[in-house]
Amino acid sequence: MPLAPANQSQLIRSSQKDEYYQTFLRNNANEAFQTLAGSKRWLDWRREIELLSDLAYYGLTTFSGTKTNMSSYLCFTCVFMSRLMKKSLHLRVGYQTLGEEYVNMVQVDPTKRRVPSRARRGLFILYRAYVPYLADKVLVCLENELECGEESGGGGGAGWWRRRGAAPGPRWSLEAWLRSWMRRAVALLSERQRKACVPAVFALRQGLTLLHRLHAAMFYIGGSFYHLSKRAAGISYLRVMGHGGDPDESVGSSFRLLGALSLLQLLVTVCLQLNAFRQKQRARQEWKLYRNLSPQRARPAGARAAGCILCLEERRHSTSTPCGHLFCWECITEWCNTKAECPLCREKFQPHRLVYLRNYS
Repeated sequence: MPLAPANQSQLIRSSQKDEYYQTFLRNNANEAFQTLAGSKRWLDWRREIELLSDLAYYGLTTFSGTKTNMSSYLCFTCVFMSRLMKKSLHLRVGYQTLGEEYVNMVQVDPTKRRVPSRARRGLFILYRAYVPYLADKVLVCLENELECGEESGGGGGAGWWRRRGAAPGPRWSLEAWLRSWMRRAVALLSERQRKACVPAVFALRQGLTLLHRLHAAMFYIGGSFYHLSKRAAGISYLRVMGHGGDPDESVGSSFRLLGALSLLQLLVTVCLQLNAFRQKQRARQEWKLYRNLSPQRARPAGARAAGCILCLEERRHSTSTPCGHLFCWECITEWCNTKAECPLCREKFQPHRLVYLRNYS
């Protein structure tokens, strides 16, 4: 049978089929663990259970390569969970995943002549399942520790879970180790460095999301790698062509048009985010410019001093919100750093819409 590079539609169908069976395996594993260990322990370990389910699915299909004793282990596990949950799951273990078998395609290395080596397949599984899990854990722990340092004035401590209303996880889990390591690392930073790291972590999280969207657009245009993990491992696909030719040849132009539209949408999103960031930075610069100005003391004799409801003192450097309420410049800008709304009428607005009233008493 002739072989040809797999196109976008076949790669998408294969990925959707794999996600269906992965979800099925995750749900069975979660329900089995919840039944055996209880809901509290399941809440603490649900992410790790899903990780182990993904590693089992890819490890016993893509990584195994041939039918080994590991296939018997997976079959035993599936039978055990299916009997426990009164469900059935038919999973054939081999070199192909169920999604790849469904569309009749095989993995190849960059030479397009050999199947990927075991090391390359192991690298793909690591990128596909473990790296996103670890990156999410690290960024969440780092963001929480930085926010904790800002709230407590630089002191880390384990009390941020109580302040944020969350319950700590198991003490000997990966998350607990990451929290401890992040707490020690954040404690070494100065207050200025800690404040600079908060927007950097946020930008990194947004950058990862934009990277995935950019990769999806490039896939629609080029049609080579549907996942970043396959691009990093250099694994592509060849499909077995039938005698009737290739019925999906005409869909390439449609996917290329979709990729171009995705790139345009991504460009607009980046421009909007940069504009919002620039406006926020301008508002902060204006706040730094006017925060140390001397109080406005020129006032007609007998006039009653206007007060600010936020500081409950005489209003300094009067600033108007879009809804017309007046506050001190420092008070309303600090308020907007937490809540972008009027303290009186709760009208939503962006901080750059604040109007500083010069020579107004």
